[in-house]
Amino acid sequence: MFIVVIICFIVSELTRNYSQVDKLWSLLPPAYSWMTVAAFPTARTVIMALLVTLWGLRLSYNFYRKGGYSIIPWQGEEDYRWKILRESNALRGRLRFGLFNLLFISLYQNIIILLFTTPILMTALHPGKPFTITDIAAAILMLAFIITETVADNQQFRFQTMKRSEQSDAEMFRDSLKRGFLREGLWKFVRHPNFASEQAVWISFYLFSVAVSGRWINFTLLGPVLLVILFIGSSIMTEQISSSKYPEYSTYQKEVPKFIPRIFRNRD
Repeated sequence: MFIVVIICFIVSELTRNYSQVDKLWSLLPPAYSWMTVAAFPTARTVIMALLVTLWGLRLSYNFYRKGGYSIIPWQGEEDYRWKILRESNALRGRLRFGLFNLLFISLYQNIIILLFTTPILMTALHPGKPFTITDIAAAILMLAFIITETVADNQQFRFQTMKRSEQSDAEMFRDSLKRGFLREGLWKFVRHPNFASEQAVWISFYLFSVAVSGRWINFTLLGPVLLVILFIGSSIMTEQISSSKYPEYSTYQKEVPKFIPRIFRNRD
């Protein structure tokens, strides 16, 4: 992992493209999973690795169609939020942003990627454990949330494509195109259905470790917890940007929950 951290840091500093970890986000978990399968080949680890691979293929495709990958590996579209952070008062200057790049972008994010994949290591340490209802629930939930994340990302991609081409004839997105941000489809139930699904994918993956350990809380919980914290912070920044651009976004924030649909709770 630390070799990956060093490479991401050096390449991003040399190219000034700070989305190097973003390029690897969908590739490293499948790699870690199949490395575990190679060392501990069990039916459970293979199923987990297949699910992670499906997740990775979906995310890689979504990243690719948004221009994230390039024939030259270190090029491609950079996440717009890194540019905003570079120009912020807190991180302006090469030294300050360089430290942020090393400690947060390159190191911390790679640590999170490794940690939320560790449930497969936990299951590898219990090769004799029979399949349980928890395993089945984990697999079904993970697959379901991969599907909802796919739907959410497809809706956002279609909306952004129409927005850039100034199309306004699509019935589903007509109102959203007028206001400037998506509020149809899954986005009418929560403000970040893709973020919510991504967190739920890895919480579901964690359930495999619960199945073999017999404990609802074990050391592999740290990964999904840190991932949730990361998405909370990311969503705060994303919404600050949206609020500054779109006057109606504050109303959207009041009316629609961030991650959890109101059907499951009384208030945001």
